[in-house]
Amino acid sequence: MASVLTDRSDAAAGGLTPRALRVLAGLVHSYSGILLGPDKQMLVSNRLRKRLAELGLESYDAYCERLATPEGAEEIETLIDLITTNHTGFFREPDHFRFLSEQLLGPDGPVKAGSRTPLRIWSAAVSSGEEAYTIAMVAAEAARRGQGPEVEILGSDISRRMVAAAERAVYGLDAVAAIPAELLRRYFQRGVRSQEGQCRVQSQLRSRVQLRRINLLDEAYPLNGLQHVIFCRNVMIYFDATCRDAVVDRLVRHLLPGGYLFVGYSESLNAASHGLESVRHGVYRRP
Repeated sequence: MASVLTDRSDAAAGGLTPRALRVLAGLVHSYSGILLGPDKQMLVSNRLRKRLAELGLESYDAYCERLATPEGAEEIETLIDLITTNHTGFFREPDHFRFLSEQLLGPDGPVKAGSRTPLRIWSAAVSSGEEAYTIAMVAAEAARRGQGPEVEILGSDISRRMVAAAERAVYGLDAVAAIPAELLRRYFQRGVRSQEGQCRVQSQLRSRVQLRRINLLDEAYPLNGLQHVIFCRNVMIYFDATCRDAVVDRLVRHLLPGGYLFVGYSESLNAASHGLESVRHGVYRRP
């Protein structure tokens, strides 16, 4: 449908013109690395329509003008927040968590139980928190078996809205359906009365996860030292090749030698060009 729309007809209806889409797509790409092609016209329009009403703007062209003002920098963050797709889940791509449990948190892992040095794990596209709290559950279970080291978990996302959702750590029953019943009982509180139908991660597990906003396109990341493990899954599929390579290079620089980078099942890297070794599907190691 986007190919048959014209600037004049869209503008008359207050709709998203191709020119406005190009402006918005350029800002989104330069700020976040996410590509928005002409086929995303309806997605962008739908996600921004409510924001235009909140600002009292009558057209997307007027919104673009707002973004170009000195006050527009803060609004660009809101734009990115509204455009980004956040699809995640507990124990998504479960083989990765088995590898984490058996190989990295086991007795032969890179950090031994009782060590003064914690195993540092970064969930670099944490979305609403499911991945980070899955990591925390896996680490807590290893500790219950008496074989896991202390674990320091950081979760980050470009979206302040998603970081806030991860901090709340409240999920509907459908969202926690993939969690084994024993872990659900151990690490979640079920809501009652007005909160019925929801669960919240217990405070002891929440305290294991630090959360902050980080843009992966930034040149430097505010991390507490080099990481033993980085999860950056199902986010680079939205980047073009140049952004993807730059982000992977930065991630590798933040990995300890012998550290592991996890990417999504549908993502693949040219491991050698980034100085990595392929370990298994979606898992790479820095030699």
